[in-house]
Parts: sequence; C-alpha cells; structure tokens
Amino acid sequence: MFVIDMFNKKTAMPTPDNALPGRSDPLPTAQTHFVNGRPLKGPYPEGLEIAYLGMGCFWGAERLFWTIPGVYVTAVGYAGGITPNPTYNETTTGLTGHAEIVKVVFDPSVVSYRDLLKVFFEEHDPTQGMRQGNDIGTTYRSAVYTTTDEQAVEAGQAAEAFQGALDAAGKKVRITTEFAPLDVFYYAEDYHQQYLAKNPGGYCGLKGTGVACPVG
Repeated sequence: MFVIDMFNKKTAMPTPDNALPGRSDPLPTAQTHFVNGRPLKGPYPEGLEIAYLGMGCFWGAERLFWTIPGVYVTAVGYAGGITPNPTYNETTTGLTGHAEIVKVVFDPSVVSYRDLLKVFFEEHDPTQGMRQGNDIGTTYRSAVYTTTDEQAVEAGQAAEAFQGALDAAGKKVRITTEFAPLDVFYYAEDYHQQYLAKNPGGYCGLKGTGVACPVG
C-alpha cells in the first residue's frame, strides 16, 4: 500500500489544502549562465522574448535549448504549481504541483517561437501524462506556459499539427501537454543551472517519439 500511495501522491496534483507551504523568500541561485556568462535573471537586451517549456527532467532539456542559435540565455526552475519558492526536494514529492521548466530567452529575429515549439515536441514524448520515461510524477509532466495571447495561439496550433503527425504515423496516442498562461516562474537552485555543462556525464532522460513536428 505504501508504494501505491506514494505513486498516486506523485502523479496527482495537490490542492491548496494539502500542498507544501513553501517560503516567502526566493531560493539562492546562480546569477550568470555557466556556459555563456550572461545574466540568468536579466536585464536582457531589448527585443528578446521568453518561452517557458517543460519536457521532464530539466537538465537535458536546458542543454538542448542553450545550443540553439538565437537563444540568448537559459535557466531552469519550477512553475505551474501552488507552493511558493519550492526546493527541488519539495517538488519531487508531488506536493507542490510544479513542473520542471526551462526558461528560454531568445531573439525572434533569429529563432522563432514556433521553431522552439518544434524542438519541444520532437525532443520529448508529450503523450505520457505525469511522467517522462522512468521519471514519474507531476514535476515531470509536459508543459507549455505562455506569456502572450500570440504564444498561446501558436502553442495550440503546434500541438494540433503534432497530434496530426502522430495520428498519421499510426501512434494511437494523445498529447497530454499542459497549456496555460504562466503564473510565476521560480528559479531552481544553483547546482541545477546548466547542470550538464558542469557534469557532462550526468543524466539526460530526453527521448522523442521519432515523429517530426510540421511547424517552425
């Protein structure tokens, strides 16, 4: 019973009544990007835009995005839940409601939001619900948190296009990605920022479906 209860707890979203209380102060984190030295929290050059994308474990997902031409800086953190300023250990209990998220600051004149969505849909499996592979829990769910009406429209169009591609490939699965306006993004602890640059042999759980997303 203990194993079943823990599984259910990790894969069911908490309510305000049972979510962890968190804290009022932000967690200490890095100030600059370990790879390119740019400020994680800004200020950013004028004209840049920001995408917030959840693809399971944020270590591999962040590395994927910081290599894309036109991406100015990346950071990892937590969003979509209830608990203010959660720690990593708190999020993995399933009692904060947050997903692991990559913040992608990009130059839309070089790489478009649709280009990033194409990478998002192709490089993980957005049909697995509250998990990615062996990583199980609400924190590993697929998520797109938008900051403008235009982003919301483009995300919906990309999901529709990718669902069509999955159907055409005979996959018989449905996209479970959460789409919602961004509420608050909480930066993760220092050691999570650009983790795979600091630990090149570290864990990366990214695995796509093998189906191309026809957008971008």
